[in-house]
Amino acid sequence: MKGKVVLVTGANGGLGTHVTQSFLDAGATVIGTSRKIQQSEFNSPRFTAMAAELSTRENARALVAQVVERLGKLDVLAHTVGGFAGGQPVAEIDDATFQRMMEVNLNSTFHILRATIPVLRKTGQGRIIAIGSRAALEPGANVGAYSASKSAMVSLIRTAAQENKDAGITANVILPGTMDTPANRRAMPDADFSKWVRPARVASLVVWLARDVGTDVNGAVIPVYGMEG
Repeated sequence: MKGKVVLVTGANGGLGTHVTQSFLDAGATVIGTSRKIQQSEFNSPRFTAMAAELSTRENARALVAQVVERLGKLDVLAHTVGGFAGGQPVAEIDDATFQRMMEVNLNSTFHILRATIPVLRKTGQGRIIAIGSRAALEPGANVGAYSASKSAMVSLIRTAAQENKDAGITANVILPGTMDTPANRRAMPDADFSKWVRPARVASLVVWLARDVGTDVNGAVIPVYGMEG
């Protein structure tokens, strides 16, 4: 990945940290963004922290403009931003919860795609890798807002894959099951952590899709469920 410029959203999150480090280990130059992120969070001269909020098109465009101004191009978007809310059946979901899930999981994807695609098309081999959720394809009870937002995000990424293959762009979605992150361990302390998905393995798959070997994979929805069954 030497010479490649990668933008990682949610770069210091439970999965984003592993994705960012994996790209750095692979030799890429990485721009890590999150609402709050510090340069000191990753010890590499090829890492640059750029704090940004992706809740509007304008903010996303400003972020990508910064990346291009600083590094001259963008080769890869690794979009790991996301949020979870659950606990209510569909009939009881309040408007605020539903809209929050759409904002965090769908709208952020929409905004960053509109900002990055024109730049990625210029490279001739741009890569888009987004992190969805198993719930996008297999929704369970009491997670209606979350699963709906992730399902819509999958559709958006697959549409972008079809629209931009003429420019050599690939766009794929990884659907992890429950990931073994500190936040999930705190939320579910009695669970069997050994069956959960390791973030480092998802990160390795993200990097593989961004490499030349991933050229023939486009519009894929890739399940990574661990041992949960």
